[in-house]
Amino acid sequence: MDAHDAEKRAAGEAAAELVRDGMTLGLGTGSTAAFFLLALARRGADVRCVATSAATEAQAAALGIRVEPFEGAIESLDLAVDGADQVGRDHWLIKGGGGAHTREKIVAAAAARFVVIVSPDKLVREVGSPVPLELFRFGLPATLRRLSDLGPVELREAPATPDGGVVADYRGPVGDPAALAVALSAVPGVVDHGLFPPDLVSSVLVGRADGTVEELARAEGQVT
Repeated sequence: MDAHDAEKRAAGEAAAELVRDGMTLGLGTGSTAAFFLLALARRGADVRCVATSAATEAQAAALGIRVEPFEGAIESLDLAVDGADQVGRDHWLIKGGGGAHTREKIVAAAAARFVVIVSPDKLVREVGSPVPLELFRFGLPATLRRLSDLGPVELREAPATPDGGVVADYRGPVGDPAALAVALSAVPGVVDHGLFPPDLVSSVLVGRADGTVEELARAEGQVT
């Protein structure tokens, strides 16, 4: 295992220590979240889970972790754990490298505690582009034309999102992420964007190659 994977594993294992029997969990998507799943399976806790992507659901099932549909009996979550593409010092996140950011945001918002697990390279002073977008296929050219008023947008050569959307990336300036989030959401045809506000984030666990983990609580959240 290389140093980068060791960092991800440390963060994932630290998040798994937060899990208790009887919890409802939201399972994120991506390489760091995969280490959380491995650690969760080793704990063998009696939990009920929802997954943010088909890939996560398949990995969880292979590990013996029970996953249920989020349109079923589960209405809220005790804990959600996921990675991030960027974590700003103000705790703004950019997520969606895997194209599952809409479901990831729904899961994060439904959780009493949303814990972000990352390696140190994901920490930035200020979040910047690209910002992943999920777009409706219906009216796509019109949506792209409206988005171009905000900045350049590129369609991504990627499979459809878990709910059949088109994945694109906003590559213009971010500046004020709150203002950009509002502007992106206001464009008809945008399902959701990969800007996650700080009020969703309970804490950030940063794994180190030596197995140690630094917790950046929301009140701190400063990257030096």
